[in-house]
Amino acid sequence: LLVSSMVGKDRIIFATKEDHETPSSAELVADDPDDPYEEQGLILPNGDINWNCPCLGGMASGPCGEQFKSAFSCFHYSSEEIKGSDCVDQFRAMQECMQKYPDLYPQEDENDEKSSKDLEAASVEASAAKEEEGSS
Repeated sequence: LLVSSMVGKDRIIFATKEDHETPSSAELVADDPDDPYEEQGLILPNGDINWNCPCLGGMASGPCGEQFKSAFSCFHYSSEEIKGSDCVDQFRAMQECMQKYPDLYPQEDENDEKSSKDLEAASVEASAAKEEEGSS
């Protein structure tokens, strides 16, 4: 059980003995301004995902890094007609992991709900348009 509280500008997180005994699978990557991967962007020239890209905001190395990598890889390499539609299980596992760490992965607030609903509506409209195309 992780407990978090704010003291001024600092966040204090308490961990149980069990938390410390569980080996971490996270890989820490030091910032290196000369790292060639830093300049490559999200997708490397060979088509692989650049997990060191600053654009990922550290998502690949946090406590849910493995779940994020699994879901993002599945989506990136998906060849389904609706890209990523074969990745539901991976995204569900990532979401379940993130819910265990609300301080690290804040849930949507009221401001984000509108954009989330807009995305859902756009997705439904795109699916409906594909169905109409297929039926004509």
